[in-house]
Amino acid sequence: MAEGLRERKKRQTRQYISDVATGLFVERGFDAVTVAEIADAANVSVNTVYNYFPAKEDLFFDRSAGMVDRLARWVRGRREGESAAGAVLRELREEVEAVSPRVGLLPDYAVFMRVIEAAPALRSRLWAISQEVQAALEQALREETGAAADDDLPHLMAGQIAWLHGTVMGVIGREMVKGRAPAEVSREVLAMLDEMEALLSERVLGYAVRGRARGGSAGDAAVG
Repeated sequence: MAEGLRERKKRQTRQYISDVATGLFVERGFDAVTVAEIADAANVSVNTVYNYFPAKEDLFFDRSAGMVDRLARWVRGRREGESAAGAVLRELREEVEAVSPRVGLLPDYAVFMRVIEAAPALRSRLWAISQEVQAALEQALREETGAAADDDLPHLMAGQIAWLHGTVMGVIGREMVKGRAPAEVSREVLAMLDEMEALLSERVLGYAVRGRARGGSAGDAAVG
């Protein structure tokens, strides 16, 4: 359905407040900026800010919703004959090889990471987001394999697979803060992904293969 005028205005207002807040956070640091100052700079009331963003951290991680289900989407969209880990490895390689901003391969990402490093509240929120990513992945694995509620295997596999994404994002953030060129970091991370894949066991690499049934527990089964 086409976006209505009211919905579009709300979306634009939300984005504007977020952009104003991010600019202030980058300029002065997260802890030094109050919600009242953000509201004043955006020419809205404090209540309006809180209507769109329940917590101050939400203003900084405005686009985190798209990240939370990233791994789950990749797994659900895996190709015929591809495992869950294989899908995540492929998607990560494609993003890194393309020097994609979606994985932080852009010069401005260093500014973003420095703000986080200087604010304990943002570091805590980033950790919480990583836990949400893993939980969404686990749920996807359970649904895709038909695992029973008391089967721990999807939880264990989600931890292994989420490690790939978390490590790649962490290394990219660390290297971009050093002021390195995105293309150079891309080449190094591609090589690192090969090393990471070699560290995974055959059971992880062969888990939840689309279109191929496997023996063992329900969590090992693949769904066509």
